Amino acid sequence: MTIPDSLEAAIQQAKTATLTALEGGCHRIQVELVFPEIALEAQNIARQFAELFLDYSSGLKVLFADTGAAALARRDWGDVPFLVNDLGSRFTPVETKVSESDQLFLVVCPSAVEVEAVEKLCNLAGDRPVLLLIPQLESVATVGIGSTARQLRERFLSTLETAYYIKPFEGGVVYRTYPELWQVWTDAPAPVVGYTLIAEEPERPAGDRLERILMGSAESNPDVVPTPKKKGLLGNLGQMLKALSQ
Repeated sequence: MTIPDSLEAAIQQAKTATLTALEGGCHRIQVELVFPEIALEAQNIARQFAELFLDYSSGLKVLFADTGAAALARRDWGDVPFLVNDLGSRFTPVETKVSESDQLFLVVCPSAVEVEAVEKLCNLAGDRPVLLLIPQLESVATVGIGSTARQLRERFLSTLETAYYIKPFEGGVVYRTYPELWQVWTDAPAPVVGYTLIAEEPERPAGDRLERILMGSAESNPDVVPTPKKKGLLGNLGQMLKALSQ
C-alpha cells in the first residue's frame, strides 16, 4: 500500500482493508479517516461502504449516531435494500435496534458520547460483524484519565481491530492498513516528491512515542533540508475539506 493522494483513494484503500479484515475473521472493526471536517462527508462515505455489503440485503443495518443524521440518510438515499436507523437514545435504547435477522452492523461516526451504546451493540451482535466508520472514540482512550478511561480501554476499545487508519500531521502521516503494521511516513527530502517510511510499529504510535520516532528520524538525517510545501495528501485534502466547510 502507498499513501493515498486524495480522499477518494483513501476510501478505496479503506474498503479493501475492511474486506480483508472480515475475511481474516475480525468481527469488531474500525475505519478511521482522521481529517478535519471529515464528518461532513460521513453520509457519502457510509453509502459507499454500505454498497460493499449489498449481498446482505435487509441483513445489513446502517446505524447513524443520531436520529437527525439517520433521517437525512433515509431521505437522500431513497429506497435501499438495507435498513437505516439511529444508534438509539434514552427513549429508544440500542437493544431495540438489534434483531435476530441482522447480519452486519455499520455504525457511522459514533463519538465518545455513544461509546457505551456502541459497546452494548457489539456485545449484542456477538459474532456478527460490527464496522465502526469514522469513529470519534480516540479522545476517550487518549485524553480520558483515571480508572474509568483505563477500564474502557481494557474492556472495549482493546477489542476493536483497526482495518484502516490515516491521520496526517504537519510533515507526515500515521497510517495503517490491515493486516500490516502501523506506519509513520514523513515528507521525503527534496528533490523527491512524496513520503518516506521511517517506522513500523505493532501498535498505533501516538504522543511521546510518535515524538521519539520523529526525533530519531531527524537525528539520523541531520543534513536533510525541509522540503517546500507540495501537493499530495495534505495539500489536496486540505483544500477539499476547507471547501466543504464553507
